[in-house]
Amino acid sequence: MATRSAMIIVKTPAEIQQMRLAGVLAAEALREVVRAVRPGVTGTQLNTIAERYIRAHGGIPSFLGYRGFPASICISVNDEVVHGIPDGTPLRAGALVSLDLGAVVDGFHGDVAVTVPVGEVGPKLHRLVHVTREALSSAIDVVRPGARLGDIGAAVQRHVEAAGFSVVRDFAGHGIGRALHEEPQVPNFGEPGTAAALREGMTLAIEPMVNLGTHEVVMDEDGWTVRTKDGKPSAHCEHTVAVTADGAIVLTAIPDGVI
Repeated sequence: MATRSAMIIVKTPAEIQQMRLAGVLAAEALREVVRAVRPGVTGTQLNTIAERYIRAHGGIPSFLGYRGFPASICISVNDEVVHGIPDGTPLRAGALVSLDLGAVVDGFHGDVAVTVPVGEVGPKLHRLVHVTREALSSAIDVVRPGARLGDIGAAVQRHVEAAGFSVVRDFAGHGIGRALHEEPQVPNFGEPGTAAALREGMTLAIEPMVNLGTHEVVMDEDGWTVRTKDGKPSAHCEHTVAVTADGAIVLTAIPDGVI
């Protein structure tokens, strides 16, 4: 059985294998959604693709009904950072769209996200997306037993700020397992060598949220959608990873994946 240490749930190898099934399904569903992104498609249509794929392959959407969230996927466009609610608004060419979803398989969650362009976008937005993906990779590279949560945050912050962008401070990654959100929180900023030490068997959703302008964000009246305070675009990437003796295993990695 999983064990709890300082409220952090450490998984067994068998449980990590179960989480891998959820992670693969989430990643495959996200890939199907990304393939459908084009000018004119609506968030409602993308949400239907995600939910149908997850259910058709034996899973349950993690987000649907979670704390009252009304959809199976978060769709955040341009200055929307995270937690955007899908609706019937067509996506416009030149936009960035962040896609975040989760799947439950046999009681365990997988959580994954990516930002992609809608049609052609300019070089600044391409670079924003590229740097966000690189920041996620940099964070995953430092994951190993004995490393600190501060090492993860510092890796993201260092890479993002060196590129001239900013990291969101009001929202963070998180532990994940039988619950979609578990301890610990995984900030995207910090000092190396600080905060809790990583242990073999911990499972984390690492998710840089990177803004073109200020790191400050505001919440819409819907109580979900988070936007940049200055109205400039944002990008978001996420993988679910497990801490092993040999480093990180990415549980949401798939062949021909979108991250």
